[in-house]
Amino acid sequence: MIQRSPGSVSIANDARRLLSPIRHDIDRLLRRLVSTNTVAIPPKGNETAGQLLLQEFLKAKHVDVELYEVKFAGKNRNRRKRKDRDYAGRKNLVATLSGSGRGRSLLLNGHMDTVPAGNAVWSSSPWTPTERRGRIYGLGSFDMKGGLVAQAAVICALKRAGLRLAGDLVFESVIDEEWGGGGGTLAARLRGFSADACIISEGTQLEIYRATRGGFVVDLIVEAGDPNAYFSAGEVLSPTIPFGRLLGWVGLWSQRRRKLRRTGPYANFSDPAPVQVLAVESNRLSPETPLSVPSSAAVRIYFQFLPHEDVATVIAGIRDSLHRFEKQDPFFCKHSIEWTPLLPSPLLGHELQLNHPLTRCVANSVRTVLGVDAVVTAAPYPCDASLIHRDFGIPTLLFGPRGGGAHNPNEFVEKQSVIQTAEVLLTAALQWCQ
Repeated sequence: MIQRSPGSVSIANDARRLLSPIRHDIDRLLRRLVSTNTVAIPPKGNETAGQLLLQEFLKAKHVDVELYEVKFAGKNRNRRKRKDRDYAGRKNLVATLSGSGRGRSLLLNGHMDTVPAGNAVWSSSPWTPTERRGRIYGLGSFDMKGGLVAQAAVICALKRAGLRLAGDLVFESVIDEEWGGGGGTLAARLRGFSADACIISEGTQLEIYRATRGGFVVDLIVEAGDPNAYFSAGEVLSPTIPFGRLLGWVGLWSQRRRKLRRTGPYANFSDPAPVQVLAVESNRLSPETPLSVPSSAAVRIYFQFLPHEDVATVIAGIRDSLHRFEKQDPFFCKHSIEWTPLLPSPLLGHELQLNHPLTRCVANSVRTVLGVDAVVTAAPYPCDASLIHRDFGIPTLLFGPRGGGAHNPNEFVEKQSVIQTAEVLLTAALQWCQ
């Protein structure tokens, strides 16, 4: 057991020494997780293989770890439950390092599921971890297996050293975070795993995100015309040309949202609450598609919201605006636009105070470990932080490795930043749980 001396610099040095013996293990675990397919496509998910691998790693380090099924979360009446998910056979992982009972507890939360690899071409297989210039490429490397590995390293380093904190340290790897799920994190809270604070190690570029956005995805679908009228003497109706006007309506909303008053953690964001077109679909540019005029068209739109906004009111305003657009447009007043949300309810944002003890603790840890002042800002995305913070009252922030390409081909995480994330998290745990 090491002897901890007072002072945050000494604690940071202790964290480095604790992690040093398992650095190679961390690298191997990251590569093994990236090579494991844990894709989730609602309503199901394929996380179990990754959870079993992580369980094997933790058991080899003599960490008490448990896998448990989360099917019960689908039967709960909690308002955040997703009714469109199938949790049968899907499992969360939790590992606990019990403290002496005299200090504050800390929860390290991360998700095992990834999005699909998509149709775009990767430079190598999405499940073949490839290292180039200090980066590990592969699906889920940045979102968020790099962060998961850093969190696992913290609890393994403490266990290896025989160091007992005053407060409990809980590490959990959950399912169903992608696609706005939250089912794994909800199951963990309902099962009783709680703490005085939480850190989620999504990719944050080694910055501290003390706030997250809300989000709402909706498909606008238009059906018009008769496919049998193609090659006829009459006019062939199609929504595709009028659809340009609908995209113009989306553009106006994008401009309108960009003008929101920027305050708090989003004060420096040029586009604080983006409106983004995620997909436009009609006929495909493919040899498999005959030359024909499409009779349907769809657009998928992603609206994001600031933590303080009344999301229901904003969405109601968007729908009212769409109805006005329909009535005034010569095509859409005859061919209505179908409003189909991707999720039954929107995601909400969250915000932790700048001067909260957790924010100060992690900022101090960044300063002592990395030797620079911490950048404290906000996330450009929603995640499970809102559920943990808003619904269960656990102060939550995000801190994780550097990388890029999340939800896109050639996703990568910077290997050194995974170690740095672990060092910062361990330094924070040594101070928070004292």
